[in-house]
Amino acid sequence: MSSGLTGPRLPAKTGKAERLIVMCHGYGADGNDLIGLAPHWQNMLPAAAFVAPNGPERCDMSPMGYQWFPISRMDPDELAKGIESAAPLLDAFIDEELARHELGPNQLALVGFSQGTMLSLHVGLRRQTPPAAIVGFSGTLAMPERLDEITARPPILLVHGDQDEMIPAAALFGSASALGAANLTVQWHVSHGIGHSIGPDGIAIAGKFLLDGFQQRLTIPT
Repeated sequence: MSSGLTGPRLPAKTGKAERLIVMCHGYGADGNDLIGLAPHWQNMLPAAAFVAPNGPERCDMSPMGYQWFPISRMDPDELAKGIESAAPLLDAFIDEELARHELGPNQLALVGFSQGTMLSLHVGLRRQTPPAAIVGFSGTLAMPERLDEITARPPILLVHGDQDEMIPAAALFGSASALGAANLTVQWHVSHGIGHSIGPDGIAIAGKFLLDGFQQRLTIPT
């Protein structure tokens, strides 16, 4: 299937990309909201290409932005329905971008924010080949009861602000606990004084985590 998704890109500083980082924005935002992180990481990941697709739908609550799926409340059944609808589109987009850069599925990392974190975790853990890393900012793990479905076990970093008014920081600990119980490798970081946003410390820690994930992948036969 064709994803039909598009969004801003930042090419690899080295010219030919050797790695791909797909960045999934939050509810009511767009790809420009996350592609701004890429320059912070580009010096340590010069061979990485970055892309931040816009969600497939205009946002119900913020018509200037996009959504991966509608959210009227944090209802588990509603989240499950939305994620299952959007996941095939993101999965197809990832395959399209890997093919466009002539990269293998092991040369991928995912970064999400809020709703994009939910989707990145769902898709990344169900890829046939594990991503090198998944970074989730200010989000949560949807459908933890369905972790028996996962087919991939990439390293995961969860980052959250302790002043988050949209998704409480407690969601980080619940998500990390569920992922750990499923024998996934999870690191986490709480940014003090940060709301539903990304602090400088979170950006720095995430960049190092992505670099480590790609470097470790180079040592693993595929």
